[in-house]
Amino acid sequence: MFKRIFAGILAALLIGMYVLTLILGLMQDPKTTDLLMASIGATILVPIILYAYQRIYALIHPHVPEEDDKKQ
Repeated sequence: MFKRIFAGILAALLIGMYVLTLILGLMQDPKTTDLLMASIGATILVPIILYAYQRIYALIHPHVPEEDDKKQ
């Protein structure tokens, strides 16, 4: 459940960055190119960092099966 909420928040953040870039692009703001590059960079880097965080967390905290898992 926590992963779905977190994924939804991150998706909204990435969509928000692109919407902001589009709005500023339509207004012909001089910072639009920089914001577009930041949005593209975040689209690539945020999932990579989150994946690395998940892998490190899994290595530090190994899964301990509960009794329900042993019954099956």
